[in-house]
Amino acid sequence: MTDPTWNAEFTRHFDLTADSMRFTAYLLCGNWHEAEDVVQAAFLKLYLAGPKLARRDGLTAYTRKIVVRTFIGERRRMRWRREKLTDSPPEMPSGGEHIEDRLVVWQAMSVLGARQRAVLVLRFWHDLSVEETASALGCTTGTVKSQSARGVATLRQRLGPQYADLWQEVSRRA
Repeated sequence: MTDPTWNAEFTRHFDLTADSMRFTAYLLCGNWHEAEDVVQAAFLKLYLAGPKLARRDGLTAYTRKIVVRTFIGERRRMRWRREKLTDSPPEMPSGGEHIEDRLVVWQAMSVLGARQRAVLVLRFWHDLSVEETASALGCTTGTVKSQSARGVATLRQRLGPQYADLWQEVSRRA
C-alpha cells in the first residue's frame, strides 16, 4: 500500500530535480544513456525508501547521494566496461563563460576513476563542502581530500600549464 502523501511529495520532488540529477549523472558517466539508467535506479531507490524516511527536508541532497552511490556501485560491478572517447564534444548546457574550457576539463576527467570523478563533481560542480561530499559518498573527509587532490593533480598533469588560472580557482575553493 502506497502513501498518497509520499506519492505527491515524490512527484513534486521528481519534477523539480530530475533534470539536475540527470545532468549530475551525465557529468559522472559521460554518457546520456548510462546517466538515464543511473537516475532511474536512484529515483526508484528514493521512492522505495521514502515512506521510511524520518526527515524529508533534505530530499535533494539525499537524492544526489543516491545518484552518486548508484554510479559508483555500477562502476564497481562493471569494471570491464570503460568509457569510450569520441571525436565529438559532450552535450553541455549553453550559456556561461569559458564553455570551451569546461569541455576540455570535462573530457580530461574521463581518465579519472569513478570515486575521484564523483568527488570532483560534488566539490566543484555542486560546490559541496568537504563534509557534505564525505556524507554523500559515505566516506571520511580525509578520503574526500585525498581523492580531490589526486584528481586535481591528474587533471593538472593532463591539461598542462595553459590552465593555470583554473588551478588557482580550484585551489582557492578546495
